[in-house]
Amino acid sequence: MTRPIQNRRLLPALMAALVAAAALAGCSKSEPTPKTTPDGKRIIVIGHAAPLTGPQAHIGKDNENGVRLAIEDLNREGFTIGGQPVHFQLDSQDDQADPRMATTVAQKFVDDRLHAVIGHLNSGTTMPASRVYNAAGIVEISPSATTPRYTQQGFGNAFRVMANDVQQGHVLGRFAVGELAAKRIAIIDDRTAYGQGLADEFAKAAEAAGGKVVVREYTSDKASDFTAILTKIKGQKPDLLFFGGMDGQGAPLVKQMKALGLTSQLLGGDGIHTAEFMKLAGPAAEGVVASLPGRPLDSLEHGPDFRKRFESKFGKIQLYAPYCYDAMQVLARAMQRAGTTDPAKVIPELKQTDYEGVTARIQFDDKGDLRQGAITVYRAVKGEWQVLKTVESD
Repeated sequence: MTRPIQNRRLLPALMAALVAAAALAGCSKSEPTPKTTPDGKRIIVIGHAAPLTGPQAHIGKDNENGVRLAIEDLNREGFTIGGQPVHFQLDSQDDQADPRMATTVAQKFVDDRLHAVIGHLNSGTTMPASRVYNAAGIVEISPSATTPRYTQQGFGNAFRVMANDVQQGHVLGRFAVGELAAKRIAIIDDRTAYGQGLADEFAKAAEAAGGKVVVREYTSDKASDFTAILTKIKGQKPDLLFFGGMDGQGAPLVKQMKALGLTSQLLGGDGIHTAEFMKLAGPAAEGVVASLPGRPLDSLEHGPDFRKRFESKFGKIQLYAPYCYDAMQVLARAMQRAGTTDPAKVIPELKQTDYEGVTARIQFDDKGDLRQGAITVYRAVKGEWQVLKTVESD
């Protein structure tokens, strides 16, 4: 008779032990034991996402290398978080500039329990991926997605280190009318979140400044033949043609303009402001005008040194590498101030960022956007982008 009584007495203790074991197992699953280097430094993996294959691969690798250089610098300086030496590692994934692939990559980062991601490159991939990161509570800093909708979603984990399309579009619209004397304006966009969004903002600003949009057409980010569109536009005799899209389409576009005898000034945004555009367009690039958020790199305190170090290691800067470098530096220093990589504690520190980066003094507004972003307008002259004007955005 005594054995059942003893068993009943042991049952609560046994149940408590099982609950404790389950709790420990659960903790172990959600927070795996941190990996360390042979010399005892904690390994922190940072995600990066961009197109690493396809027509935008040169820009994606440029982004990746910007993050990579920042990580090398941080590791070299003996960076610490919470007083513990750390070693950053990069997990760079190819989203193929495809929104569906972007969500697959984002879910991979979530499943791998990463705490932060630098990316994505394109607005069209950043938007769907941002919803995955927000649901998981992962920090996301985009170095190059310029759609204003990214930071208008109200996600507290989303940040951006360059000016957005509203700022850039307004500057370009006013510049087209005020500086380039454009009265009749044609617009082509590639129907992506970036291209269409920038074109929309440009159109509003140009018309507000007194210009007239006489024709608006669209294409895709995969197209290469623009003859039919350009023939239609030529009949409207525009002073200026604005293109919202990337260099892979911008280069054949300007070559076909020349072939058709279309003499309109071609103006574009940061998507065509690349070394690759110069290479692909060849002599047809001469005189093209394009913008890039931020001040000219060589005019900034840390810009020339960054250019020298980056180009000696990775080759000529294509576009966003300096912004990627700054994004990684801002992230690392927020982690250091927080004393942890826990996003819940890092995010408040990111909101308090005041960092003198390669591209700008970086401070974020209440949406996660860069405060007081400048826009610089350039002209293609003999294969190089030469500064025309830098404008402080609204």
